Amino acid sequence: MRAVRLTGPSTLEHAEVAAPRDLREGEVLVAVRHGGVCGSDLPYFRAGGRPGAGVPPTGFPLHEITGEVRASRDPGLAEGDRVVGWASASTGLAELVVSDGAGLCVLPPELPFTAATVVAQPLACAHYAVGQLGDVRGKRVAVLGLGPIGLLFTWLLRQRGAAHVTGVDPVDRTPLAGAYGLDEVVVADSTNWAAMVTPRPDVVIEAVGHQTATLADAITAVADEGTVYCFGIPCAGTYPVDLTAVVRRNLRLIGGLTLDRRRMLAHALADLAREPSLAERLVTHVLDVADVVKAFTLAGRPAPGRLKVALDYAGWG
Repeated sequence: MRAVRLTGPSTLEHAEVAAPRDLREGEVLVAVRHGGVCGSDLPYFRAGGRPGAGVPPTGFPLHEITGEVRASRDPGLAEGDRVVGWASASTGLAELVVSDGAGLCVLPPELPFTAATVVAQPLACAHYAVGQLGDVRGKRVAVLGLGPIGLLFTWLLRQRGAAHVTGVDPVDRTPLAGAYGLDEVVVADSTNWAAMVTPRPDVVIEAVGHQTATLADAITAVADEGTVYCFGIPCAGTYPVDLTAVVRRNLRLIGGLTLDRRRMLAHALADLAREPSLAERLVTHVLDVADVVKAFTLAGRPAPGRLKVALDYAGWG
């Protein structure tokens, strides 16, 4: 089968490899049709793999996929089902992927089978995270980072009844404010914003990751007795946290990876069925899988008018 290998820093090469054969209980074999480049994939792309993990597996690093089930040992998925969700080992840069069935959900018939459908996966993550916050109705909420996932957070928080939603990003996302539920767009780095924000938000979601400054800024900015949600994937090593502020200001610091994935995907797909423009607006670039290096490079250079970059595997069909 055709696949892509990460062979060095920012180096992806096409290869012919043996197709996967054996499935364990709960796994499915998926013929991938589309892939979405996530911000969490980019550090591994730039570094040439996970630090200290050795040679990356074929198809790494990409976890957002749509595809068709070719074989299944998951009772909830059948051969021929069109699915969206996680390539559980982040090996989605391949024609065929073995993945945990629990991280995939069948596409409802009313949704088109297009590259935009990969948005269901990050939206599912946002659903899980916002669910951990509890009732946000009437609260002031800020999201640090207005990339694709940050904008999905702002949209969902508005749907859940947040009273005021602020987004903070050095890239100007003002033209998207109405579509994604933003009351205020701050075009600045989070450190400058955190030092002067008033009134302080009840909730701050850190949706950047891969460095320590934005978490510190979230703790600085949030109101006393407020909540900071750590969503952005952490970089290697230990994060310095102002524990004095957390304790003395009665803050709640939470985070976590998405659980109950199929149910979260079902919520996301219901959202996209009701509001298809949500995904269509977010996916600004669709490239053929032959241009995979260009896709990752584009995704790693935030700019006005550039949001989600997706791959179309039709050339492998």
